[in-house]
Amino acid sequence: MKFLLMVYTDPALLEALPEGEFESMMRGCLQHADDMQASGKLLDFQQLELPSTARSVRTRSGKVAITDGPFAEAKEVFAGFNLIEAEDMDEAVRIAQEFPWTQTGSIEVRPVRDIGEVRRRVGA
Repeated sequence: MKFLLMVYTDPALLEALPEGEFESMMRGCLQHADDMQASGKLLDFQQLELPSTARSVRTRSGKVAITDGPFAEAKEVFAGFNLIEAEDMDEAVRIAQEFPWTQTGSIEVRPVRDIGEVRRRVGA
């Protein structure tokens, strides 16, 4: 099964880290990602730029609205993702616990829906 590990971070907690701690966490995270990719567990991963660089697009009653940044104010912001392969939710949660970002935010673990099955079900 595929799972998406959505990484949320609290920028205030990241800024409060001691000098060099973020870089150390990031190096460890990247090494862990390399190891997971080599074992076939990590399929893809990316970091996102800061929320201040984002735009939100919404269509309501046929009108498109584009706003700068995220719409909702939140303490934790979506910072990146890891697409993994795991046997079940328990294994996916164990994998999420290995990333250091649970210390400065949270990691939401969500199963990825089989889009091929959705296509068959809706006749697309």
